[in-house]
Amino acid sequence: MRLYQPEQGYCYNSDSLFLYNFIDSFHPRGRVLDVGAGCGIVGLLVARDNKKVILEAVEKYAPFVPYAKKNAQENEIEYKLYEENFLELEVQEKYDYIISNPPFYPEGTRQSEDSMLRSARYNTNLPLDGFFQQVSRLLKPHSHFIFCYDATVFAEICVALESVKMRVVDVVFVHPNENKNASLVLIHARNGSKSMMKIHPPVVVMEGLEPSEVAKKVYEKSNTESIKCQL
Repeated sequence: MRLYQPEQGYCYNSDSLFLYNFIDSFHPRGRVLDVGAGCGIVGLLVARDNKKVILEAVEKYAPFVPYAKKNAQENEIEYKLYEENFLELEVQEKYDYIISNPPFYPEGTRQSEDSMLRSARYNTNLPLDGFFQQVSRLLKPHSHFIFCYDATVFAEICVALESVKMRVVDVVFVHPNENKNASLVLIHARNGSKSMMKIHPPVVVMEGLEPSEVAKKVYEKSNTESIKCQL
């Protein structure tokens, strides 16, 4: 998949690819909303590989919008993009899946002076409580919310989801290498679910100086070509 990205500022990284691979494992179908789409990578990859997906996306930061539209057109994927704040989104029909690689760096982290990086990275732009309340409001009953987040706040995520009557049912922790703690967590939650949580084997990204076999398979499956440019 050919993907155009901003020449300067935020670009997608392996988090998006591991999230796409996790979402794909559930074989999504029906109406799917990609929250905080950026250049569109996660939703477009999911729609590419799941032909029964009807893809919509929301992105409030205007400089990302032309890239998401260009990437959908370039890859011949039908795409409805809402150019607004997800927390204010109103739709006529609810969703079967909501997916997201949201901004999740904590408030206390030193923030970049680049406005695009600030929008894409820091959780002050999409606080957990408001984020999850809106997800719960826009999902059909017994539907799916699949996203990634900073692994260090996993406990807070579980509590915040329970407060909106959603339950974590699948979890994968992603480690930079075998000697480091998890830096990313991939989460599948459902509303109204009574299922027990399933913790899947961890993913280790690097083995020494090379990507792990698992990471190599994800990169090969994603098959993305990045083109940095100014639109």
